[in-house]
Amino acid sequence: MLFPGGFTFSNFLVDVFSIFIFVLWFWFLITVFGDLFRRRDISGVGKAVWVIVLIILPYLGILIYLISQGPGMAERQSHRLGQAGEELRGSVGFSAADELEKLEWLKNSDRISTDEYARLRVRAVQ
Repeated sequence: MLFPGGFTFSNFLVDVFSIFIFVLWFWFLITVFGDLFRRRDISGVGKAVWVIVLIILPYLGILIYLISQGPGMAERQSHRLGQAGEELRGSVGFSAADELEKLEWLKNSDRISTDEYARLRVRAVQ
């Protein structure tokens, strides 16, 4: 226990909070390492420096990485999701023509409105 005095409700809350912070930090650590090792725009030396910083100053290192590389992390993640979606569509046999045919059937059977049809059609063609 963190505080003397036995098992009290305040000790329980502090213990739960400290466990939550540890799990959150560990999740950030995994996210940062995942992003760091997937990057192609940084050299091996740069990655090694980041790893050393993350090991020596774990909390501060994660905060520095998230603040300095946050926007790039979001862009890289959205790019990876887009690539995964394209690969999935290619392997499943997705085609825009099939989707447009399904949308036309839904519109003709009055299951979707004309506005929904137009919005989904634009999305399917992209």
